[in-house]
Amino acid sequence: MGHHIRRFEPKDEQAMLAFAETLPEHDLLFLGRDLRHPRVIAAWVAAIAEGYIDSLVAEDGGAFVGTAALVRDPLGWSAHVGEIRLLVAPAKRGAGLGRDLLEGLYSVALDRRLEKLTAQMTPDQIGSVMLFESLGFRAEALLKDHVRDRAGNTHDVAVLSHDIVRSADTTR
Repeated sequence: MGHHIRRFEPKDEQAMLAFAETLPEHDLLFLGRDLRHPRVIAAWVAAIAEGYIDSLVAEDGGAFVGTAALVRDPLGWSAHVGEIRLLVAPAKRGAGLGRDLLEGLYSVALDRRLEKLTAQMTPDQIGSVMLFESLGFRAEALLKDHVRDRAGNTHDVAVLSHDIVRSADTTR
């Protein structure tokens, strides 16, 4: 395997920042926030402590090579929905790491009794789209010019979703 998956902990802030710095900016666009800022990572750690986010990291030789987060709003109208955010180091793509992280989060989603999962990515992230589709996600929406990169260029965002309840309940 080469990688070890575990829960993201507060002591991991520096390792997460170092990992974010290795990623192409394009990969960070669909996260909603720029992970390269310490304040963003600090807010992430706080949200984990408050129970809004479940986050896994994949380590290889002491460095992060991937991370996945399941983001929920227990107080909102969509408390039954979780949003998945997945990041895998470019050098590690295609090696099953993303799938391992997603499967780990899927079991967390079941524990949290979520009924639906969503994920956002730019449509040109073909590998990511295919990975999510292989796990039962389907394209649900395309948001035109939804994110703007540092250079001022806009990009579309695809929203994929997976209906946990329906896929688990195939007996009806």
